[in-house]
Amino acid sequence: MFLTRRFYICMAFAAVVMACGMLAPALLVAGQVALVLLALTLASEALSLYTVVGVDGRRVVPARFSNGDDNPVSLLIHNHSPFRLNAELVDELPPEFQKRDFSLSCELASHEERQCDYELRPVRRGVYSFGYLLVFASTRIGLVQRRFRCASPADVKVYPSYAQLRQYEVAAASDQLRELGVKKIRKAGNNTDFEHIKDYVQGDEYRAINWRASARRTHLMVNVYQDERSQQIFSLIDKGRLMQQAFHGMTLLDYAINASLVLSYVAIHRHDKAGVMTFSDTFDTFVPAERHAVQMQRILESLYSQQTRFGESDFSMLVPSVNRLVPRRSLMVLYTNYADFDSLLRQLPYLRMINQRHRLLVVFFEDSQLNEFVAGPFHDIEECYQHVIGEKMGYERRLIVSTLRQHGIVSLLTTPERLSVDVINKYIEMKKRQLLI
Repeated sequence: MFLTRRFYICMAFAAVVMACGMLAPALLVAGQVALVLLALTLASEALSLYTVVGVDGRRVVPARFSNGDDNPVSLLIHNHSPFRLNAELVDELPPEFQKRDFSLSCELASHEERQCDYELRPVRRGVYSFGYLLVFASTRIGLVQRRFRCASPADVKVYPSYAQLRQYEVAAASDQLRELGVKKIRKAGNNTDFEHIKDYVQGDEYRAINWRASARRTHLMVNVYQDERSQQIFSLIDKGRLMQQAFHGMTLLDYAINASLVLSYVAIHRHDKAGVMTFSDTFDTFVPAERHAVQMQRILESLYSQQTRFGESDFSMLVPSVNRLVPRRSLMVLYTNYADFDSLLRQLPYLRMINQRHRLLVVFFEDSQLNEFVAGPFHDIEECYQHVIGEKMGYERRLIVSTLRQHGIVSLLTTPERLSVDVINKYIEMKKRQLLI
C-alpha cells in the first residue's frame, strides 16, 4: 500500500485546521472531524483495493530491437474491477536507457483493457534486460495506491539497424531509392557484359550501334549492355579505439555496422556478392561473400556482438588475412577513422598493398559538430584558438583525401548521419564507371 500526494494534502489541511483551533475552538473540532473522515475514507479505499480490485498486465516488445531506431513497446492493462480505476504504469526499463523516472498514466473503466504505447531508442548493441511492469492502482478517491507486479522480466537483443535496412528494401523494391538520397549515376561508358540487341531509338549511344544486325534488319539496331554482375563487395570494419567516438549517442562503430548492412543489401539486390570482415589488433570476423537468401541474416548475426577495442588497429596483420581469404579481386570498403594525418601515413603502405590486389574504398568520418563550430563566430581569444585548431583538423581531413587519391585509393569523407546514403552512392558510382574491375 502506498499513500498518494492527495492523502498528504488532505492530512496537511486537517492539521492546519486543527492548529487554527488555538484561536477558535470550533476549528479544532472541525479539524478532528476532518481527520476522522480522512481515516475512514482511507480505510474504505484500502479495503476496496485489497478485496475487490484486480489488475493484470503484460508487455509486448519485438523479438529484437533495431539499434539507433525508435522501437515500439506496448503495455496491455486489464481492469477486472467493477468500478473505474486510475493506474500509474512503471515499466522497469533496461539500465542502458538511464530513465529513472519513466511512468505512464491512464484511466481504466470497469472490466476495460487498455493499451499504452511508447518507444525506446537504443544506441548500443547487446542484450537489454527489462524488469517487472508495476501497476499502481487507485480508485477515484485517490488517497492510497495498491501495487500490482505484472509482466515478468525479459531480455531483448539489440541488433544492428535492420529497421533502416527494411527502409532501403522497400525503396529498392519500388524503385524509389532516390527519395532516400541515392543518386542516379549516368554511365560513363558501355559495361562489359552484353545483354541483348534492340531497335535504335532517339537518345541511344551511336557507339552501341550493331552494324551487322542493322544491315540484316534494314534499320538501325543497337547493343544493350548491363552492369557486370557477381562482383564481390566486402565491408572491412575497423574496431580500434578511434571508432569509439560517439555522435548522437552512437559510436562510429555502430554507424559503420549499420552502413555495412545497407551496403550489403543493396549489393545483393544489384546481383553482387556481399561479405564482411572485422579487425582491430587481431583479425576477428570473416563472412565470405555470397548472394544467397540467408546471407543478410548471416551478416546480421556476425555483427550483432561486435565491440570496439582500446588499442590501435594493426593494418600489417590485415593485409595477409585479406589476401589469404579473398583471392579474387573485390571491392574492399574500409570503415575507419583518423586522429590526424600522421596516423594515415603509418597505415598508407598497407592500404596500398590492399589496393594493388583489390579495389579499396576508404570511408572515414567528418565531424559535423566541429564544422558548425568553425563556421560560427568567435567572441574571445580562447574561442579564436579553438577555431584555429578546428580548421587545422578539417584541413588534415582534406589532406588525407588528397593523399589517398595521389596513391590511387578511392576515399569517402562523410558525416555519420549521411554515412549509409553516401556509401551507397559511392558504390553505385564506382560500379557504373567500372572501377571495380
